Formats: sequence, C-alpha cells, structure tokens
Amino acid sequence: MKYAIILGDGMADYPIEQLDNKTPLQYAKTPTMDLLAQKGELGIVKTVPDDLAPGSDVANLAVMGYDPHKYYTGRSPLEAVSMGVELSDTDVTFRCNLVTLSDDEPYEYKTMIDYSSDEISTEEAHILMEDVNKHLRTDRISFYPGISYRHLMVWNNGPHNFSLTPPHDILEKNIADYLPKGTNSNIILELMKRSNEFLKNHPVNLNRIENGLKPANSIWIWGEGKKPSLSGFYDKYGLKGSVISAVDLIKGIGLCAGLRSVNVEGATGNIHTNFIGKAKAAIHELKSGQDFVYVHIEAPDECGHRNEMENKIKSIEFIDQQVVKVIKDELDNMKEDYSIMILPDHPTPLKLRTHTSEPVPFLIYRSNKQQNNSYSSYDELTAKQTGLVFNEGYKLMDYFISAL
Repeated sequence: MKYAIILGDGMADYPIEQLDNKTPLQYAKTPTMDLLAQKGELGIVKTVPDDLAPGSDVANLAVMGYDPHKYYTGRSPLEAVSMGVELSDTDVTFRCNLVTLSDDEPYEYKTMIDYSSDEISTEEAHILMEDVNKHLRTDRISFYPGISYRHLMVWNNGPHNFSLTPPHDILEKNIADYLPKGTNSNIILELMKRSNEFLKNHPVNLNRIENGLKPANSIWIWGEGKKPSLSGFYDKYGLKGSVISAVDLIKGIGLCAGLRSVNVEGATGNIHTNFIGKAKAAIHELKSGQDFVYVHIEAPDECGHRNEMENKIKSIEFIDQQVVKVIKDELDNMKEDYSIMILPDHPTPLKLRTHTSEPVPFLIYRSNKQQNNSYSSYDELTAKQTGLVFNEGYKLMDYFISAL
C-alpha cells in the first residue's frame, strides 16, 4: 500500500457573494477531486485546538499525526531544522520576515503594508539578510537567510515569554498595538527599528521601488520557539516517507519526524510554483521505495492572505489538475493499492486575510475500497454533511493509515 497526502494550505474559506455564495473550493472546477469524493470518504477535521493559534505549524503537526499539545514548541525552530541551522538546547529561535511598512511616520505608528515585501525574491532577500546580520548581529543574536521573505533569528539564552504578532495577521493595520511585548521585548523592537533605518535606503530596495515593487524596509520578528523533539514517523506508522514543500516550516516538521525532504526546482510557495514538478517528485519517491509522501502546496494560503480571489480559485484548480490528477494517474499505472488524502491545514478566508481555527474538509480515497456515494463534490459543505468528524486532528492520520 502506498500513501499520499496532498495538502492545499489555507484552501478552505467562507461563502463569497461574488461567487454566488459559494466558497472558492465549491466554485473551482475540480473534476478529479470530485471524482475521488464520489468513490471515497468525506468528513471534517479540527486541526487546530481552541487554545492554540491557528498557524500552519500547529495545523500541519496535527495533520502529520502529532498532538500539538504534546509536540508544539514554536514555529521558527521547525524552520531552523529545515534550514540546517544547528540549535542548542539554550537557543530561542524567531521567524524574521522581511516586510513592507509605510514610510513617513515614526516607527511605532507605521502601517503593515505587506508581510512578504511583494514576495521578494530569494536572491534579493539574501543580500538584505546578509546586511541585517552585519548590522544587527551580537555575541548572542544571529540572523540566517531563508526563502523569499521568510528568515530566521537565533538568540542564545534568550527569553521565551514574548507576545509577538504574525505580520500576516495585521495587514493594512497600524502596528502600534502589535509591537513586541514581554521580558526584553525592547531588544526585539530596537532590532526592528534599526533594520528600518538602513533597509529603507538599501540599493536593493531602491531598485525595487524603481521597478514598481514594494521595498523590504524592515524586519518583523515573531514565532519564537525552542528546539523540537518529535517521535519518528516510521516508529509511529512503520512507513518510510518523504515531504515535498517549498516552505521551510513544513520541511522542518518532516525532517524532525524523520521524513526525507525533497526539493523541487521551481517550487516557490506561491501560485507560480511548479505544481506538476511536485506531483512528479511524489511519484518518484513512491517508485523509489518510499511508502508515504506528504505534498504541501502553499499557493491557496498566499492568495488568501493577499485577498486574491481569482488566484485562489485558480490555485485550487491547478492542485486538482496538476497535482491530484497526475498523482492518481501515475498510481493507477503502478498497479499497486494506494490511499490518497486531500485536505487543507486550516482555512485562510479571503475576507479576513488570515488563518482561522474552524474544522476543514478532508477526502480519503482508497483504490482497493471504492464506494458509490450520493454526494458528488469535495468541498466544505458536502464534507460537513457526511457526519464524519475528527475533533482531535492528530487522530486523522491514524485513521488514514490504519483503517483499511
């Protein structure tokens, strides 16, 4: 038996008036997922416990079968693992976004224009982060470049009781009420303010402005955590597996679980990602001896944050045709029993532009156990109507792997 999970990050949404009160998932043309729904199982799963923030870190841990209450130690240390940054037990890590803040006001009264600096290229970001490290590094604090706008700060023997806000939660809001709070939070605020002083006139940013792009004129520090320790996926399920993602967070969860991380050329973490390349990489892993693949696609989430309705619909259709269909067709050709699970990690509603904690729809299709269902589509409403519910998200993986 081969297993494939295809996760459309932030794919779930609310009904939208412009779409005849349908969600993007209902509105999108998804013939492959709808076909699998007719022959598989639909239900809803609560991936984010009520007492935890609805981040992709918590939600993907749960989808991978790990109880967030037991295993979650913060977002940034998972990203550090993916980036190959060696952490000691005394290190505290932080996500360090390159963001666009408004220009004229004193720092404390600026507005969060863009959490991703127009999805800045990795090449430009590395130049900026090298200068951030040169200007702001201390004997205890260091900065490490990642992908696009997503980077890392490590504070040896740093405090771990901050109140820090994800920048994608405060788009178009004044940052005054969302500045760092907690012990030594003044140090983090000072780093952010000093970054703005030299980034706003950095040659990379002046060139971006000249080309009509938003400048990465500040760092934004959030998502603190400590070195994680996950039990091995193979030890839990007896399956050798791989994770395929453009996002360091997801790669880090996979690596901590003992999965192999596969890099795909052209995988960007947005709607311009190499959808087919991810599908082909998944099949290559399964043909090469792996039992399990976890294919993570960030595009719907990014579109939700950016309030890009048409692109969110388009990204869902790309997932259906260029990922789900490709993987299913290839698995059919392998002449071996297989199971596919499709789901979001959390909703990212377009009207809110941030994550929420509501349950999400899942679809499980087993090639050796096909059903003949009365429902004909995979979407939030249909999944809710089936009555199959997992209120503890981490238990869904047990069901997916074990219920044969």
